[in-house]
Amino acid sequence: MIGGDAGVQCSSAGCTADAAWRVNWRNPRIHPADRVKVWLACDAHRDTLASYLGTRGFPVLVSALDSPVDRVPDPVS
Repeated sequence: MIGGDAGVQCSSAGCTADAAWRVNWRNPRIHPADRVKVWLACDAHRDTLASYLGTRGFPVLVSALDSPVDRVPDPVS
């Protein structure tokens, strides 16, 4: 369980800060809404990581580290 682990680290390259957020995402071309991938983020990299994925057309849902999500739906147009 990620939320219960002490000292989980941000997924941003070279960052050693503790993560406080989950950047939940998926590739809609190959995964259904219930296939959730997770990058961990510190406060400084939360928006950067989410934006990186979003500009590539991946649905993204940011949640607190202790709040896992079970699906990432397609964005509403």
